[in-house]
Amino acid sequence: MVVRPRTRSELAEQRRPRSHRCWNHLLIAPLWPLHGANLGTLLRTCDAVGACLVVPPYRWVDEAVARGNTLRRPGCVHRVGNPIAWLTAQRAAGTRVIGVELADEAVRLADLPAARERTVVVLGHEQTGIPEDALPLLHLAVEIPMVGGGTSLNVAVAGSLVAYKVAGLL
Repeated sequence: MVVRPRTRSELAEQRRPRSHRCWNHLLIAPLWPLHGANLGTLLRTCDAVGACLVVPPYRWVDEAVARGNTLRRPGCVHRVGNPIAWLTAQRAAGTRVIGVELADEAVRLADLPAARERTVVVLGHEQTGIPEDALPLLHLAVEIPMVGGGTSLNVAVAGSLVAYKVAGLL
């Protein structure tokens, strides 16, 4: 077998043309970010899976997203002032809220079904996770199994894995 990588133009032709409709299907929400570098990576993942990135409106977050945006066009980024109030409103509007969190009730990533409805994937702080007052707002917690000695992945890696799975691309 000979492996021949596809060219950029071949990849562009093979992708489904689809307009981006903000706020309609999948939102990746690192609402308590610790490291700015992860936000640029998540923005790239959001573009790849057809999602929007939702971030708090801290000046350093805006700068990190701008610096990390390696796309050739602006990414879909939305800012929310109060994460708990925003999640409460999303849930009240019927949006499914999934948190990436180590919890007794968490489902394994492999068992997470693709989103069939508007879904927010909530990512917590890299050291402390999703705040306690946000946990009751989750419909579901998802856990990424790990074999090694670490207890978690960084936000960009964890968010990317879950985004691909929820988008139905894994």
